[in-house]
Amino acid sequence: MDTTTCFHCGLEIVKKELIIFDDKNFCCNGCKTVYEIFRTNDMSCYYDFQANPGATPLDINGKYDFLDDENIVSKLLEFQENNTNIVSLYIPHIHCSSCIWVLENLQKLQNGIGTSQVNFPEKKVRITYNPEISSLKSIVELLCSIGYEPYISLENFDEGKKAVDRSLIYKIGVAFFCFGNIMLLSFPEYFEVNEFWINQYRGFLRWFIFALSLPSFLYSASGYYLAAWKSIKARMLNIEIPIALGIVIMFIRSTVDIVFDYGQGFFDSMCGLIFFMLLGKLFQQKTYSFLSFERDYKSYFPIAITKIETDGSEIPIQVYDIQKGDRLLIRNQELIPVDGILISNKASIDYSFVTGEAVPIEKKSGDKLFAGGKQLGNMIEMEVLFSVSQSYLTQLWSNDVFQKRVEVKHKTITDKISRYFTPALLGLALVSFCYWIFFSADIAFNVVTAILIVACPCALALTAPFTQGNVLRIMGNRKFYLKNALVIEQLAKVDTIVFDKTGTITTNKKTSISYEGLALNDFELKLLNNALRGSNHPLSRRLYDYIPKQEKIEPLHFEELIGKGIFAEFEEGTIKLGSSQFLEHLSENTHKKTKVHVEINGEYKGSYVFNNQYREGLEQLFDRLSKKYNLVVLSGDNDGERKILEKMLPLSTELVFNQKPEQKLEYIQKLQSQGKNVMMIGDGLNDSGALAQSNVGISISENVNVFSPACDGILDASQFNKIAFFMEFSRNAMKIIYMSFGLSLLYNLVGLSYAVTGNLLPIVAAIIMPLSTITIVSFVTIMSNLYSRVNYK
Repeated sequence: MDTTTCFHCGLEIVKKELIIFDDKNFCCNGCKTVYEIFRTNDMSCYYDFQANPGATPLDINGKYDFLDDENIVSKLLEFQENNTNIVSLYIPHIHCSSCIWVLENLQKLQNGIGTSQVNFPEKKVRITYNPEISSLKSIVELLCSIGYEPYISLENFDEGKKAVDRSLIYKIGVAFFCFGNIMLLSFPEYFEVNEFWINQYRGFLRWFIFALSLPSFLYSASGYYLAAWKSIKARMLNIEIPIALGIVIMFIRSTVDIVFDYGQGFFDSMCGLIFFMLLGKLFQQKTYSFLSFERDYKSYFPIAITKIETDGSEIPIQVYDIQKGDRLLIRNQELIPVDGILISNKASIDYSFVTGEAVPIEKKSGDKLFAGGKQLGNMIEMEVLFSVSQSYLTQLWSNDVFQKRVEVKHKTITDKISRYFTPALLGLALVSFCYWIFFSADIAFNVVTAILIVACPCALALTAPFTQGNVLRIMGNRKFYLKNALVIEQLAKVDTIVFDKTGTITTNKKTSISYEGLALNDFELKLLNNALRGSNHPLSRRLYDYIPKQEKIEPLHFEELIGKGIFAEFEEGTIKLGSSQFLEHLSENTHKKTKVHVEINGEYKGSYVFNNQYREGLEQLFDRLSKKYNLVVLSGDNDGERKILEKMLPLSTELVFNQKPEQKLEYIQKLQSQGKNVMMIGDGLNDSGALAQSNVGISISENVNVFSPACDGILDASQFNKIAFFMEFSRNAMKIIYMSFGLSLLYNLVGLSYAVTGNLLPIVAAIIMPLSTITIVSFVTIMSNLYSRVNYK
């Protein structure tokens, strides 16, 4: 029958069903319609990434009417606020670069869609849309119309009902059953037993072995055939092609041996090959699952939140200790870590962490607040609806809005090797076959099969992600939490480290405070205490803890000017506190000490003097770092402590004072323009712009819930003196990656040299292949754990 293929989906078309449109062949009106949609919206390059990438759209008339129900939609949404809704949809058909391209350009196909991001490994697309212009139902219908029907089930959102994919376990079980029984039946052949009854049933036993091999060949190895077929359709050559080819060659050759009575064939080797390769695949899968679990659940955001107890007292707790029903106090610039209900009268929430748009949204008492928002202005109280989702916070932090564009060298190396690996391997197998066929057909087939099986870039591909995953896990256990694996390579490139002073090289816990000026009465202390209660600045937090606890009163107006101070208005009066410039008060020796000045009802009262306590181990840390890095201390305070710092720190350390937040950012830009690779370490409040601008931004956490999504890592303050260790560890991590590359290449060269010379049996090649992965994983684990103990004191 004369057939051709569909331009959109690649299925074969019988001539009488052929639809020709725009000089292209289509199998049905659905595929033609999808092509028209893409062409009309100037998205025809969808077909440039891969030939026939699409799927035939199905008839979904009325199937998604349930999405008209707002209660159901609200359960499916991750975020729902004013004109911004966010939903993540699972789309099974995502399989290639064309899929990613079209799904990340949905805004061109429907008004109201803002952005769409594809998570390729999980086959999910995260869509942000405006509910006033579009709806979830119309988006789902659009996806169905272009062949990307999502799988929607409310059970997906119930953690207890998540299905576990055990198909690989079943395939391993079948392959092991076939392998074991075929070996058992092959013993007479192994030992060349010539008993009469053996000779009588030899033919039957061989065909029985053939039948036993079929489940392993057709079912257990099916994943390799499917992956190889998809690769060929995409006109790409991946590692599954030589593996599938090796299995098929062994099966055909063994079948020919039985049919023509040349021998029993190599069904035992073939089933053993499939079993050992699937075992290696399971090991790799378990390794990734373990790292993913460690990343999402055992590592954590080392930031704190203030919980209000039933007696009204306030205690700091870690975010992962928050429980449903807890009452939380959220201060100015603090992150809302969980979904909850607003108890205070009103709030102004900045959801740029979630949406990327810094437009504050006004909320009133009883409104729902979503995780990821940042409170602006006066403090608020809220009641928790759900406990913290670590994976959700990690996902928000990794939002593309906050990513820094960097070149990843090791990935470029991996991509180049992988691109040429399979064609080179197939070429080598062909040349070796042509050589050995003149000597022995048996040896020729053995050589080809061994070459196709033993050479494997899996170990090469596993090197970087496993090393980085293991390093992320170790750093997380040491209370240094990184945004993603890319940060490790960025840390290894750093040549200049810039430290903020207040709250970074000084500690909030041990500072002594004294008061200079007119004595404050109880009423004035009450105003001061309640004004400080809403602020998150390190000096405010220390002063709030220092002043005796007072009766709580709500301010009518609260304003905190970053780098300057606080203005609060109460029914009883107004208070202004901060720098001398902010209060327009210049006193003697102002420039010599760190002070917070106080003005109540327009009258200057005095100032609180902070005798800063520097972090333990600061001098030793700077001494170690100065040997390899340019060091800078960048402060918004006056230079009253210059002489102290000059005595404590190495002479090469640059000290820069009186820097406003925007000046800190400009200073980082200036360093980068000089070719410096800059890491900024700060408290995440006054220096969020500088953290975002730097090549690596690290936020120090000391029981304060100030979190800048633009930072690349969060360091628990207790680990401050270990910064030199973390920097060295990141450089060693890159060494491990390159050493592992070398080990992987050496394995392939040695294995291929034995295979080409005919000294490697296919079954041995199948055992060695997963062993290479185990070797790399063991090497990486041992080396990273070894380096993690070096200089960690």
